[in-house]
Amino acid sequence: MEKKRFAVLLCAEDSDYVKKKYGGYFDVFVGMLSEEGETWDVYRVALGEFPDDGEINDYDGFVVTGSCHDAHGNDAWICKLLALLKKLHSLQKKVLGICFGHQILCRSLGGKTGRAINGWDIGLTTINFSPSKSLAALQIPSSLTIIECHRDEVRELPPCAEVMAWSEKTGIEMFKCGDHIMGIQGHPEYTKDILMHLIDRLLQRDLIQSCHVEAAKASLEAYELDEEAWKKLCKSFLKGPSLL
Repeated sequence: MEKKRFAVLLCAEDSDYVKKKYGGYFDVFVGMLSEEGETWDVYRVALGEFPDDGEINDYDGFVVTGSCHDAHGNDAWICKLLALLKKLHSLQKKVLGICFGHQILCRSLGGKTGRAINGWDIGLTTINFSPSKSLAALQIPSSLTIIECHRDEVRELPPCAEVMAWSEKTGIEMFKCGDHIMGIQGHPEYTKDILMHLIDRLLQRDLIQSCHVEAAKASLEAYELDEEAWKKLCKSFLKGPSLL
């Protein structure tokens, strides 16, 4: 049997802390999603590193990561990423988008993104799923906790897409398009430790206020992460014969 091959389209630069403790964000994603016998590669798209047309067909699926950049921006690499995602969609390649990846996927398909109406969402959030026989078959409960860290959101879905989940603050926490595209606004790959160090950096750069930090810490202390359920859900999407 031919080995499955996946690529992470890395849209963020590794922080010194994540690089030192986890080996970088690529290793964080591989730790969550990989299984024995698979090949995982990384393209640092934020630094201009993209797969060429010949390489695209070598992959069974792609993961688009979070980023400190805006998905509604028009930096050269973002425009190039939009073109790549349109191509992956036309080829019916499996694509999983996380946070920025969720938003840029939406934009590439004709949807709209922008600053979140309710402002920053940082901390542990409960999201609610739309009824789904496939989720029930995977024994995924009707709601799960996930780490959030975003100030942008999907404002309007593309015509091909439908909402999979929502939360109190965010109307489109997850969406799918056909059997091959899925976006998740939260960070199933994050640990509480990664979030706390990210919060410290955001505070140092005056991008958030101390009230955001206090609320995030309180949420992390009050609830546990549904890590295993998210692993199962993401792996089932990327590697299964059809979407959830």
